[in-house]
Formats: sequence, C-alpha cells, structure tokens
Amino acid sequence: MRRARPLLAAFVGVVLAGCAVGPNFKAPSEPPRAAGPFVSAQGASDVTEQPLPSDWWRLYNDPVLDRLVLQALQENEDLKTAAANLLYAQFLLQEARDNRFPATDLTAEGPAFGRSTLESITNSPPSKFFSAGFTASYQVDIFGRIRRSIEAARANAEAVQAAEDVTRVTVAAQTAAAYANVCGFGEQIVVARQNLALVQQVYDLTLIQRDAGFLADFDLSRERVVLEQTRSAIPPLEGQRRANLFVLAALIGKTPREIPPDVAACVNPPTLSQPIPVGDGKALLRRRPDLREAERNLAAATARIGVATADLYPTISIGGGYSASALTPGGLGKLNNATYSVGPLLNWTFPNVLIARDHIREAGAQAQANLASFDSTVLTALSETEQALATYTTEIDHNRILVAAQKAANEAYSLSHVQFQAGSYSFLDLLTIQSTVVQANQAVALSDTVLATDQIGLFETLGGGWENAPPVTPPPAPR
Repeated sequence: MRRARPLLAAFVGVVLAGCAVGPNFKAPSEPPRAAGPFVSAQGASDVTEQPLPSDWWRLYNDPVLDRLVLQALQENEDLKTAAANLLYAQFLLQEARDNRFPATDLTAEGPAFGRSTLESITNSPPSKFFSAGFTASYQVDIFGRIRRSIEAARANAEAVQAAEDVTRVTVAAQTAAAYANVCGFGEQIVVARQNLALVQQVYDLTLIQRDAGFLADFDLSRERVVLEQTRSAIPPLEGQRRANLFVLAALIGKTPREIPPDVAACVNPPTLSQPIPVGDGKALLRRRPDLREAERNLAAATARIGVATADLYPTISIGGGYSASALTPGGLGKLNNATYSVGPLLNWTFPNVLIARDHIREAGAQAQANLASFDSTVLTALSETEQALATYTTEIDHNRILVAAQKAANEAYSLSHVQFQAGSYSFLDLLTIQSTVVQANQAVALSDTVLATDQIGLFETLGGGWENAPPVTPPPAPR
C-alpha cells in the first residue's frame, strides 16, 4: 500500500498539471539574406527603400481611384466569401474551446408500460411507470488532446484571416489595374483618333494634289489604305475599354449598368509623381499575408500531430449520473426510487493503436508539406517582387525612349509636311514619315498603359493594402 502511494501521487500530479503530447510549434526561419534590399531596386532612380504605405493607391492623388478601391474593399463579393469563411473558422475554434466544458444529458420517459427486474422475478403484471435521468461528464485533458485541438483550430482561423487579407491585397490591386486599363485604353482611343485626323489631313491634301495632276490615282489609293488602317485601330480599343469597365464594375460589387460616369470618362492613366517606396526584403516578408497564412497552416499542422499522438493514450473522464423510476411523476423525486453514481471513467482502446500511429505519421507528413509550402511561399514572394521591379524599371526606360522617338517623329513630320506642300518633298517620303508618327503615337499611349499596370503589379507583389481595410460583412445566412 505504501508503494502505491507515490504512483498515485504522480498520477494525480499529471492530472493536475497536464501535459500536451506532440511537438510544440516553432516558427520556421527565413533565408538570412532575404532581409536585405531588393536586387532590382539597386541603382534604380524610380524606386526608394522607404516603407510602403498601407493605402498605396493614395500615392496617385486620384480621388476617383481612392473611391473605387475603398468601395471594392467593402463590397467585393470575393471578400464577402472570405469573410464568411473566416466566420466559419472562428466558429470551429469556439467549438474546440467548448470541449473544455462538461457534457450533460437529460432524459425523461413516461408514462410507459413494462416490468422492472424485480417485477419480472416475481412474475408481477406490467405496470405504468415514469423515469428520468441526468448524466454529466468532464474529460480530463491529461495528454492535451483538447488543448492541441484548440491550438490547431486557432491557427486555422488565423490562416483563414490571412487568406482574407490576401484577397484584400488582390482586390485592391485588381481594382486599380482595371481602372488604369480603362483610362489607358481611353488615352489610346484619343491618340488613335488624333492619328486618324492626321492621316485624314494628308489624305485630303493628296486628293487636292491628285485633282491638280501632281499625283496619280495610285498615290491616293495608297493613302486611303493608310487612312482605313488607322481607322480600324479604334474599335478594338473601344471594345477592350468596355470590357475593363465591366471588370471594374464586378470588382466594386456593381452591375455593368452601374458604372460610375467619371470612370467611364477617364482618358489619362494614373501616374506617380514620386518614386515607389518598396522597402526591403525584411519588410516584405513581414507584410505579405500569404506568408502569414503559410506559417499559420504549418502551426495548425504541427498541433494536429499532438491531437493524433493523444489517441495513443487513454481518455479519462469524471462523471456522474442520477436516474429515477416511479409509478407516478411525483415519485421521481424520492430517494428510494433513485440511483446515482459519480467517479472517474477510463477509456483506452487498444485495438486502434496501429491506426493511431498511422494518424501520427499522416499528420507529420502534412506538417512537412506545410513547411515546404512556407519555404516555397517565401521564395515566391521574393521572386515575384524582383520580377515586378525589373519589369517596372525596364518599362520606365522603354517609355522614355518611346517618348523621345515620338517627339522626333512629330518634328520630322512637321518639316516634311511643309516641304511636301512646297513641292520639295516626295509623296512616298511623306507617307513613310506619316506611318512613323502614327506608330510612335500609338506606342507611347500603349506604353503609358503598360507602365501604369506594371506599377500596380509591383504594389500587389509588395503585399500592402490589407492593414487598414474596412471590415466586410458576409451576406445573411439562410433561415
């Protein structure tokens, strides 16, 4: 008896202190050289290592863009879906927490007809009786099954929260990009119409020269080809502009008929008057919500190893029950009609130990996959940002060269047009320089659009826009 006392004391200590089996989560380390400045930002004059503001779209100083992004962050249907998913994950967490409390069961029966055990022995006739019972049980979380379940549910809810923030980043960037495309195609349409007016002017001049006998019908026909080709560039641009208007309407939670008039009238892509603040790699990895999502998924998978490991050990519950049977409802409250019990319950299922070990290995493999996913997400974040930086900075150089070429082409056209009217410049040379001007104008307008969308693509890879976003309310549940 004395030898049993230390064992009993140790068991009681384990019960009171508790222990959670399975590994404790440790945040994975990031590549040490990932925290430095971006490679593609070094030597670039159009970016700076200043920290990225959470509402980066306000750097454009465009009230229309500000309004559209805010509206999208409040009304976008994908965000409402993400908000509902988060609500579901939070309810799962609450369910896991509620397992810490006792479970109760209340039953009542009657009037019923039958024979009790004593009546069966004495061969008494069946009688009418009433019965009621109450049981309560509390699972003692010795091995941490409940605690690990709560850890897993909490980490899962935090991962879903991060996924919602990922959606915020995407929605803000997609809204800004759709707006930039609408304005960019608007600019390209304006330029295409200006080109058409320029070619029309040359065509009218050619017609006069043909009627005067200075040019042949072939020259007029050749200029007519250029005129119609220039005109044909306008309808596709108008179609793409309308398509982006419809995309933008869906992003802000509106139908195609509800497109704001000031958006439809935009013909100048949003531009920055300052270098883009990109920060550095350390700030990027802390800011991007997809990294937080991957890290929380790993934490949940680690906790599930503990849940699976706890199945190797017995389940111990403390419970009690009270039941009574009587011939009348009033007799249910008399002690001589009642039975009760209280005490611990040990439940240990030996035949399933092999399955439990399989579950442990499965949970461990899932955690390994989540760790690899985290490492991949880190590298992807760095790679995406570097690619976006390289694309943006090279497009800036491209745009500057195109603008210089456009200026030179228009100056050459002005000189050639005057010389053609004076008769010292051939029609073929004028036609050539005219085509060069048309192409140069179109190239600059297209590059302006590409430059705006590249800027926004860079902002998206930097991962900002979720920090101060307004809360989103999912639609009401069916009743």
